[in-house]
Amino acid sequence: QVQLVESGGGLVQAGGSLRLSCAASGFIFGLQAMDWYRQAPGNHRELVASISSGGMTTYADSVKGRFTISRVNAKNAVFLQMNSLKLEDTAAYYCHARSLDAWGQGTLVSVSS
Repeated sequence: QVQLVESGGGLVQAGGSLRLSCAASGFIFGLQAMDWYRQAPGNHRELVASISSGGMTTYADSVKGRFTISRVNAKNAVFLQMNSLKLEDTAAYYCHARSLDAWGQGTLVSVSS
């Protein structure tokens, strides 16, 4: 079955970096557009970054220039490199296979001052 497993979250100081990973299985990964979403407590889930099957990327304005989404199709994996982290980046981050509307369980990122 379709499975997405995120990892790489944790506690980091403001200005620091984290790299999130999402391991995919159960579908033809290379054909799927993939997204990273996040949800902070009390907020709606928001789209952070997307990457098409061909590698084209888009970003939310709030993370543009700080976050980088990438994928390695041979490893069925998508990544989110997060630099210059801010307090407002604190959230649970979710991997999403767009056309399947499949979600991972999330990984928590906490940014401290």
